[in-house]
Amino acid sequence: MNVPQHDSGPTSNDLLESLIAEHTTAALNYQIVEQNAEDVQNIENAPAVSMEPYLLQSGQRSLLTTISIYSLRGESREQIRLLYMNPVAIRIWEEMGKAPRIIGAQVRPPHTALLTFGVPFST
Repeated sequence: MNVPQHDSGPTSNDLLESLIAEHTTAALNYQIVEQNAEDVQNIENAPAVSMEPYLLQSGQRSLLTTISIYSLRGESREQIRLLYMNPVAIRIWEEMGKAPRIIGAQVRPPHTALLTFGVPFST
């Protein structure tokens, strides 16, 4: 006997997995971007130098109070500088034509990282 299958929508397990994924992703506020020696040699690859003029020229001045970028010195030529960028900073960086090499994400920058551009992390 074939019993008709009724699609009653997502199960409670589906909803739970969706909520966990949503909250886990949302909690990782900073993407980690690596810059190699060649990247660092071009001053335009320093957010503190290039991002503010871009925002002013593109009429996005209001974003200056929402961007948060920290940096930390890397330990190799392939990772000479690490940038910890919040989602707004990543979006602007990409809009500027940069191609960030994202190597990870975390809730907030390490305590040893220095605020490079924008506003400090706060909870």
